[in-house]
Amino acid sequence: MNRVTHGQITHGQVALGQVALGQVALAMLRWIWSSLLWMWRSGHSFLRFLRGYVTRCLSRVRGLVHSALGWRDGCGTPGDPEVEDPQPGSPESGGGGGGRHDADWDSEEYRVDATDELYCDYDSTWDTEDSQQDTFRKTRRPTESNNYKFSRFEGAARDMQNYRHNYPPGPARQERNLSWSPGSSSNDKPNLEFYLGERRSLPDGLYINDFHNNWKGDYQKLEHVHTFIQWLFPLQEPGMNSRASTLTQEEIKAFCDSSAAKENLLKSYKLMLDFYGIVLCDENTGDVEKALNWRERFDNLDRNTHNCLRITRILKCLGTLGFPHYQYPLVRFFLKETLIEEQLPRVKDSVLNYFVFAVLDKRQRRRLIRFAYSHYEPKDEFVWCPKKIQMIWSMQDAKSPHLEFEPEVNAEHK
Repeated sequence: MNRVTHGQITHGQVALGQVALGQVALAMLRWIWSSLLWMWRSGHSFLRFLRGYVTRCLSRVRGLVHSALGWRDGCGTPGDPEVEDPQPGSPESGGGGGGRHDADWDSEEYRVDATDELYCDYDSTWDTEDSQQDTFRKTRRPTESNNYKFSRFEGAARDMQNYRHNYPPGPARQERNLSWSPGSSSNDKPNLEFYLGERRSLPDGLYINDFHNNWKGDYQKLEHVHTFIQWLFPLQEPGMNSRASTLTQEEIKAFCDSSAAKENLLKSYKLMLDFYGIVLCDENTGDVEKALNWRERFDNLDRNTHNCLRITRILKCLGTLGFPHYQYPLVRFFLKETLIEEQLPRVKDSVLNYFVFAVLDKRQRRRLIRFAYSHYEPKDEFVWCPKKIQMIWSMQDAKSPHLEFEPEVNAEHK
């Protein structure tokens, strides 16, 4: 009988080893398959969590590196390479340089059906028709989403759509409020006269120069007096001050034709930006950056969220009275501060629900939503555009992450 010496392996042992390896390999394949099935059935929540976690870690590392190098975001200074705006005309910008994103947004791929889970009747951002007419749906589709955030967005979207479409006739349209001054005639232009220094505000009794010269830096007064904002930033809709007047179409035209009135409106804008800890660093483009005292002013803004209503009013007024190109830079500033820098947590919802949708330029509005989606976490709680479009963007991000989106030169309203 043959003996097995030390170091020799029988055929039986080889066979047993092969069987064992096969069983281990089969068990590993089963585990991988079950893991993939679990991630698929759970909506890829683990993958979204992992990606969001890695993104936030990289963002914090970049911030530390930039702080060590003395870099800061702002006008005329080096920016974060991951969030730096592409130059107009570059492939990333989509501004006539062959960019795929803006060019595709009017394509059939981006058409959204009313059955989409996050379809909103009152948001024309993804509509292809550019009409000044009333585009509200004649019949209201019942909301299919039980998402609380989406319900809040729908409520805000109705107001912002009304503004963007120039307050179309209907039951919701408010008539001009002339109760502020007995005996006023339909020919009065109280807002224009106030801005030309010919009329005092009511009930404060102040001229426009009084606000510009005496109220700048008086943060207590700007915070606690609530009757001036309707005079500094008039709209076609009434506010809380019954002694202020809403704008008419004739007054809007006359205001936009007056260089003196627009110059004073620019001063009013700077006054309120200073109150919020922001500086207008380019009067041509509207670019803004944080002021030196931004921490103190951000803290006040985050504690007193009624200022979100004021900022919404300011954005609407800019679009109405000749400064629509100022809307995008301010809104993008707030998106960056809330979503990337993680500042102003109590302001974030207003930025997404109201500020973004005050922007009249449709392509700029789309870019802001795209920017917000890129930096919002968790992705499955993003409700500010249809699910179909979010899926397209997710696939784009998987191929080309961290692309930024800037406005085109040609505006497309509503």
